[in-house]
Amino acid sequence: MIALLRGKVLHKSPTEIVVDVNGVGYAASISLSTFQALEHSSKEIQLFTHLYVREDTIQLFGFATEFEREMFRLLITVSGIGPKMAQTILSGMNTEELRNAIFSQNVTLLTTISGVGKKTAERLIVELRDKLGKVEVKESFVSIPYAQTSVVTESINALTSLGYNRIQAEQTVRTIVQQSNEGTLSVEEIIKRSLKKT
Repeated sequence: MIALLRGKVLHKSPTEIVVDVNGVGYAASISLSTFQALEHSSKEIQLFTHLYVREDTIQLFGFATEFEREMFRLLITVSGIGPKMAQTILSGMNTEELRNAIFSQNVTLLTTISGVGKKTAERLIVELRDKLGKVEVKESFVSIPYAQTSVVTESINALTSLGYNRIQAEQTVRTIVQQSNEGTLSVEEIIKRSLKKT
């Protein structure tokens, strides 16, 4: 089992990273959250990994934090969710947002993730709510207050519909929300500030 990679980044995209570990290049599929966390890392990085093995496939998945890896492992235990879908879910919202959405049984928020319908969202809640309560959060990405998660999703979708790169839109919106000292921001206000930044 490959549990951890430590080495230099050879290649990086929103869905894949290649890490040089003592002369051997390991390719790992990553989520958008991990890509953003490692976006400015050009020297040695540490990547938590999960080796997914089936009869017809062997694939390595990489994560910026242990908690994201644990969330991935929990997601693939849910009926109907494979590793690719799990990565899509982790790209749609960060680990704290996902945890909050499941705990609060927010089906509407979960269905904003591409490929997640109402039935899948309900399965996620039913099958993971109790399991998540037992997971210790050692580290995570900077979280956004739960009251803002729906607004953040709407703002990102609005910016991408205006032609903005999704990665850039996510980074800009998250920065605005995290730096705001004015409490809850509206979608309109976030978009206005985002357009000034981009």
